Amino acid sequence: MNLSIPLSAPDITQAEIDAVTAVLRTPHLCFGPELAAFESALARYHSVDYAVAVSSGSAGLHLALIALGVGESDEVIIPSFAFVALANTVRQVRAQPVFAEIDPVTLNLDPSSVERAITPRTRAIIVVHTFGVPAQIDALTSISLRHSLVLIEDACEAIGAEFDGGRVGGFGDIAVLGFYPNKQITTGEGGAVLCRDPGQADRLRRLRNQGRGGANWLDHIEQGFNYRLSDLACALGRVQLERIDSILSLRAQAAARYNVLLSGIPELELPPVELPRRKLSWFVYVVRLPEGVNRELVQSAMARDGVASGRYFAPLHRQPALRSDVTRRLIDLCFTEQIAPRMLALPFFNRISEGEQEKVAASLKSAIQAAGMPQGHANNIHQ
Repeated sequence: MNLSIPLSAPDITQAEIDAVTAVLRTPHLCFGPELAAFESALARYHSVDYAVAVSSGSAGLHLALIALGVGESDEVIIPSFAFVALANTVRQVRAQPVFAEIDPVTLNLDPSSVERAITPRTRAIIVVHTFGVPAQIDALTSISLRHSLVLIEDACEAIGAEFDGGRVGGFGDIAVLGFYPNKQITTGEGGAVLCRDPGQADRLRRLRNQGRGGANWLDHIEQGFNYRLSDLACALGRVQLERIDSILSLRAQAAARYNVLLSGIPELELPPVELPRRKLSWFVYVVRLPEGVNRELVQSAMARDGVASGRYFAPLHRQPALRSDVTRRLIDLCFTEQIAPRMLALPFFNRISEGEQEKVAASLKSAIQAAGMPQGHANNIHQ
């Protein structure tokens, strides 16, 4: 079906095209000056000492776990309301994912649920800044310190977000960024790991390049991976990062417009535009459908109008590939299970126009009515 309004769209300007083209005129398609420039820019932006660019956010999570010594027999606390890469990378290092509950407003890890999930085998907490909303990082940091756990920030959806004036990615023992095409900035495919320890940075660089170490290209100090990021991708990311302030502003404006356009739909719950102590970095715009409304019917009706939509997220503990983890250890995830079937992502990208957003709003309202809208009034989830 031809959709006139896509769910997401990258924002590539002539400056990015020129930067990538310039790389093609050099012999440095990989491990060249653009890699170093992009990594330095990322480190400065997040006020950390080191950034190590890798081939994806998933690769970054994998290397972060290895660099922090997480492995077999360890437990890692994660949210079930998250992208599957989170659980996949934990299992890659032969650790056990333990699913914790999320906060009803921010959709991030609930610190009290995390506390209940800790056992003598717990080694790490991965906090996801879901949809670009900063998690309660102060409470989670306190828990990690009190129990001698490592804290990994998954900031793949949240570059530029802030908590108490500090950018996410600069709080944990290590942090991971992602640059897939639907993210705030993109390298096509790519990610980065942020850290402060020089030894960790050296090891991350070694691990991403097949475990190579020393002066000889054929010397492999340890088992590694092909998680390299090309200079073509780094050039694209560097220029995108240079204009991140304007990108985040455009996305915030689009989110605010949606909140106005959708405010009259009964029982539709809208994401918060502002939250105490936090600056949001809008990754996606996700609403909560009225209870009892069939999401599949809504999506089908919107698609007939040429409007794309998406499901964010299917709970990880319900995924067939992760059932063995669920049967071993599971705490109460009632809110995750209740909220997940109601979540619907609307078209959202830098250059979405007011006219496109008006069409989306009209389509969504009509689709909800057709799917059987309950009686009531519109609500914002942060009153």
